[in-house]
Amino acid sequence: MTQPLSPRLVLLLAILLPGAGHVAIGQVQRGLCFLLFAILLMIVTYATTTPDISFIGRHAGGLFVWALSITDAYRLARIRQEAFRRLAVGPEA
Repeated sequence: MTQPLSPRLVLLLAILLPGAGHVAIGQVQRGLCFLLFAILLMIVTYATTTPDISFIGRHAGGLFVWALSITDAYRLARIRQEAFRRLAVGPEA
């Protein structure tokens, strides 16, 4: 078993692009779903708001999914790192 990516690197990738952190840890389908839904909800909230709403407000749905993908990718990377550490150390006596 090879050492997993650093959770901080996964966090950085997830911040740069929705789903990129998931792709980096090998969960390609999950990452692409996050990317698809972030784009889809950005379009939906943009289309259903009026022009006087702020940029954040007009893209709130997609930004919310993006925020969820960041925390999810980081959490999964931490779990993988901890599992690797426990396997490397072996069973505790």
